[in-house]
Amino acid sequence: MAVYKLFPIKDATLYSDVPNTNTGLDQIIEISNRNTSGGNSVTPYVSRFLTQFDQIQINDLFSTIGTSTWQANLRCFIANASGVAMSTTIYANPLAQDWNNGTGTYSDSPATTDGVSWKWRTGYSGSTWITSSWTANITGSFPSSNAGGGSWYYTSSNSTAPNPQTTQSFNTTTSTKDLNINVTDAVKLWNSGSISNYGLIIRLDPTIEFNPSQSTEPIFKYFSVDTHTIYPPCLEVKWDDFYWNTGSSTQTLITSSHPYISLAENPGIYYPDSVNIFRLNVRPKYPDRIYQTSSEYVNNFYLPTESYYAVKDLDTNEYVINFDTIYTKINADSTSNYFKIFMNGLEPERYYKILIKTTVDGSTLVIDNNYYFKVINGK
Repeated sequence: MAVYKLFPIKDATLYSDVPNTNTGLDQIIEISNRNTSGGNSVTPYVSRFLTQFDQIQINDLFSTIGTSTWQANLRCFIANASGVAMSTTIYANPLAQDWNNGTGTYSDSPATTDGVSWKWRTGYSGSTWITSSWTANITGSFPSSNAGGGSWYYTSSNSTAPNPQTTQSFNTTTSTKDLNINVTDAVKLWNSGSISNYGLIIRLDPTIEFNPSQSTEPIFKYFSVDTHTIYPPCLEVKWDDFYWNTGSSTQTLITSSHPYISLAENPGIYYPDSVNIFRLNVRPKYPDRIYQTSSEYVNNFYLPTESYYAVKDLDTNEYVINFDTIYTKINADSTSNYFKIFMNGLEPERYYKILIKTTVDGSTLVIDNNYYFKVINGK
């Protein structure tokens, strides 16, 4: 099982109220609908954000994945959310046009205009977003008085092709407002060459955008790739390369409800480009009393096939790789159980902890034996 994370090469927010302003270096990316009162009227303003991942990195990754079953999710981590109604839906679509990141922030005075904005794709007086005469499967959305806001693929050329548009919904009781949206079909379209990879546009439900109701003002602020925190956005790709072949090994499945597990392969320090195979030593914590001429502690056992790993950030106690019944299953070969971790998706200069989840003798166990490691900055 494998989990791999790619980080954006650029991201920016488009604000309809400042149609020429670039925000390519803001630490926050935002989607929102805000209403401003003026006299007897209310004017709604909308924000959407763009993000793009390097297609060369994606191609390299899929040369490793091969024909395995896989899934790609865009993950963005919430900085602040407000005004979320009982049901608020967020849309993700592949962009239909290229764009320049720029060097601005929302608060720049005078405004920076050297990159993408609500009106411009390539900076002020450069190229604008398409706002009419779209080709097949491409559209945009904006008020007639303020054209712009991106253009995107909203449907496929036929019913059997991947669907470029995907959604995620939130409500007032959702415990987290983090974005974890399945963009597998968009990545499939990029990989097949059906559309060019210009990145993704993230926006609110069209029924919410430009809604003048004072009760419809959801605001989602996420950390951008330029954040100084440990929460940049990422494209999380998971694939199923589960392997279970113990060959001629005489080791047996453990049946004790009190297994002892240790890591056989853990140097403790890794560089971000490391890929480490962690092997497990498994034995009963309290072995049965039997007469034999060798120590029971030198015999290794296998965990059941329904066994999984997870990785937590030691300081925040948050899962950076959570237990997954498909994508974090623990493998086995003739030597032992094992699993693989790609260190590229973990923030450097931080400590992490590995946990094991398994079901033995009818009991589901989560084993935390303080298996720590650290990712350090590369040479």
